[in-house]
Amino acid sequence: MKAGINALTAIKAMIKGPVTRRYPYVPANVTQATRGQLTLDIDKCIFCGLCRMHCPAGAIEVSKPDRTWQVDQFRCVICGCCVDYCPKNCMKIEQTYLTPSKERIILKFTGAPVQEISDQSPEQS
Repeated sequence: MKAGINALTAIKAMIKGPVTRRYPYVPANVTQATRGQLTLDIDKCIFCGLCRMHCPAGAIEVSKPDRTWQVDQFRCVICGCCVDYCPKNCMKIEQTYLTPSKERIILKFTGAPVQEISDQSPEQS
């Protein structure tokens, strides 16, 4: 009886064809729940490191003194924890997929240098 069920399943699969898509040749379906890639608006970032602390994959590195932020896209699992904990809302997950790659991709962003506030008052005329 079990052999008959397996044969019937195999025949159905041959008739219907594959259930997977041949990505990137056939575009993937994009829905409201699609999680594609992490993006950052570096101008809003304060380099607090909360995203790094809450990243379960350890894919994010933040350096406040150097004002750098980087993500290892091979380690990132697009869970969204970093986006949820960011106090400045400078990160978001876009619904576009990354192109397939054989090499490790590490995105590195550098913020603008901090402008020092001078203690001198303007001259009065």
